[in-house]
Amino acid sequence: MNRTNPDVSTSVHQTPWLFSRLGVTPVFDVYWQFAVKRQDIFFNRLSGNTQPWTDDLILQKYKFTNAYRASDRVSQFLIRDIIYNPAYPTAASEVVFRILLFKLFNRISTWSLLEEEAGPLYWQNFDFDRYDRTLTKAAASGRRIYSAAYIMPPVSLTDTRIKHHGHLRLLELIMKGDFVSKILQTSSLQEVFETLKSYPSLGDFLAFQLAIDLNYSDIIDHNESEFVVAGPGARDGLAKTFTRAGEWEPIDLIKLMMNQQESEFERLGLSFPSLWGRRLQLVDCQNLFCEISKYARISHPEIKGLFGRTRIKQLFKPQPTVVVPWYPPKWGLNGKIDTFETTGPQGDLFG
Repeated sequence: MNRTNPDVSTSVHQTPWLFSRLGVTPVFDVYWQFAVKRQDIFFNRLSGNTQPWTDDLILQKYKFTNAYRASDRVSQFLIRDIIYNPAYPTAASEVVFRILLFKLFNRISTWSLLEEEAGPLYWQNFDFDRYDRTLTKAAASGRRIYSAAYIMPPVSLTDTRIKHHGHLRLLELIMKGDFVSKILQTSSLQEVFETLKSYPSLGDFLAFQLAIDLNYSDIIDHNESEFVVAGPGARDGLAKTFTRAGEWEPIDLIKLMMNQQESEFERLGLSFPSLWGRRLQLVDCQNLFCEISKYARISHPEIKGLFGRTRIKQLFKPQPTVVVPWYPPKWGLNGKIDTFETTGPQGDLFG
C-alpha cells in the first residue's frame, strides 16, 4: 500500500480536510480525555489524596500505565535504582550492562533476586553460570522471572531451550562486542534503535523500548520528539482513533498527536497537568495509543480496531506506598518535584 503523510505541523481541528482524510472516530477525543484523567490520578496519588482518585469508573477498575512512560513504577525503578544508583559504577559499559540486564526481564523482583543471590551486578564480574543458577532455581520454584508487560521472545544462542539462557547469552554477546562504543557515537535515537535491531530477537518494538531506556542515562542524550516506533497495542489504538489509519505511517500520526497536544486540550476545554512543564513526547503518545486501545474496549466496544479484543485483563491494584518520582537529572524536573512536595500542585508546575 502506498502511504501518504499528513502534514504533522498543521493543527487538525483547524483543518477539516485533514479530519476527513484521517477519518477521526469518537476515540480521538477520548484519547485526550484519558491523558488528562490518568495524569490527574498521578498527581492525586502524589498529593496524598484518598481514593477514588478519579470519577472515571473504567480507570477505577482497570490497570492503565501513566500518561508519561517515565512515571511508571518499573521505569522509575530503572531510573532511580539502576541507572543513577550511586552504589554502582558510572562507566558507560556498566550503565549499559545494568539497563540491558534489567530490561531483558523487565521485572523488579528478578533484579532484586539477582542482586541478592549473585552479588553486585557488574559487567566486569559477570558470570553466566552464577546468574543462570539463580534464575533456574527461581523458575523451578514457580517464580515468575519475566514481566507480563510485553512478551520477550526467546533467542536461540544456546543448545538448550531455556529462555533465560538465551537472554543471558544475548546480553553477553552485546557486551563483548562493540555495542557500547557504537551507541556512544550515535547522533539520534533512531541510530541507537538501528544498532539494537542488529542483534538476534530484538525486533522493532523491543529495540525501540531499549533505546528509550538507554536514553534515560547520561551516556547519550537524544531527542525523544524525533523518533518513535508503534508497537502492536499502539497500532490497534491508532486504528480505533482513525478509520483510515492504515493509509498513513504510524510515526506520522503519532507525531501529529504530539505536535498538536496543546491545541487539542484547548479545543476540548481540558486542563492537562503536564510533567512539570515537560510535554508529552513521542514515546508517551505512543504509549497512550496502547492504553486507549484497551480503554476503548469498554468505553467504545463498537469500535473494533485491528484485533477485536473485548476484555481488559489486569485490574487496578494500588501500591501500598506512593514513591515520590525521580527523573533523569538532564530533564531538569527533580528540583520542581521538591517544590511540589511542599506546596502542592499549583502555580507554574503545570505546563
